[in-house]
Amino acid sequence: MTRVAGDWLDRPATQAVLALLVDAGHRALAVGGCVRNALLGMPVADIDIATDARPERVTALARGAGLRAVPTGIDHGTVTLVVEGGAYEVTTFRRDVATDGRRATVAYSDDPAEDAARRDFTMNALYADARGTLFDPLGGLPDLRARRIRFIGDPGDRIREDYLRILRFFRFYAWYADPAAGPDAEGLAACAAMAPGIEGLARERIGAEMRKLLSAPDPAPAVASMRAAGVLARALPGATDAALAPLVHLERAADAAPDPIRRLAVLGGDRPKRDLRLSRAEAKRLALLRGAAGDTAGPGELGYRLGAEAARDVLLIRAAGSGTPLAAGDLAAAAAAARAVFPIAARDLADRHRGAALGAALKRLEADWIASGFALDRAALLARA
Repeated sequence: MTRVAGDWLDRPATQAVLALLVDAGHRALAVGGCVRNALLGMPVADIDIATDARPERVTALARGAGLRAVPTGIDHGTVTLVVEGGAYEVTTFRRDVATDGRRATVAYSDDPAEDAARRDFTMNALYADARGTLFDPLGGLPDLRARRIRFIGDPGDRIREDYLRILRFFRFYAWYADPAAGPDAEGLAACAAMAPGIEGLARERIGAEMRKLLSAPDPAPAVASMRAAGVLARALPGATDAALAPLVHLERAADAAPDPIRRLAVLGGDRPKRDLRLSRAEAKRLALLRGAAGDTAGPGELGYRLGAEAARDVLLIRAAGSGTPLAAGDLAAAAAAARAVFPIAARDLADRHRGAALGAALKRLEADWIASGFALDRAALLARA
């Protein structure tokens, strides 16, 4: 018998939430990402609980035990229980009554198999009780072990329930699949056929999925499949993935952590701020990286003007776009220059220049200093002034 284990399950808060429901005569099962990741040996973040108890019953039991119950998704049967040590989303078993491709009308159920049938992928329809005993109503464990992203039932039916599942298919492929095996053929074909449905989704939802996908250790195979299926053009019009795989390779060589905005900079796109609903800070950083990647400033100047991290990102983006290796020493030069401090201030030239002339003189001396590899000292620069 397969068992699930981990600190997340043994945690007193987790056991308390499960016991709260079980001791009152209900079923209570950890479900979804926590079970999936535990079986894969990956970190567990959020812990979701599925139960046959109705939301009002969950709320009453929680309050009776002195716990805070927040109706975070009450229309869909979800109550968040705040326990010392964490917050747990507790959702009543559900079955879909009607869907429109963006949201579903659900009815409560007493059957976890019905609850499993309305989920997206087989690897997400895995449940475990408080002792870690696995409940696998749809045979998702073999798919998980094979690292195969497979829709539950007919892929077209699952996608019609929510077209965001097209993007989730590629996001899960990026994070959990065996890229050597390629995407599930039936699922990929359904995503390609139904790609126009993406255009009916809120751009905020598309942006959230794309950020998660581009945060994967290596999203390049998934994005290549998206492009081939006609999905990338719907999610991010004008994007091209030609430089994404080279960028991932260069990131690893430079020990640079995955970064969705850096990767978005090589994907491009006609209007990524609008199409992905980037925040103001994200859009500003993206514009900075793309602009600096297209200019001629050297590693030293990049480090001095942008800082070590942004300069590194620009150098990685340039190398990925040109298809050439990153020159030896460029990252070190950028990092060293980021610590450099221009030794001349306006007051040093105030007796010689005024107004616009003062600014021009400072700019000229700074350019000389940068061109010297930051070697010119204060005395040499003042002599030039």
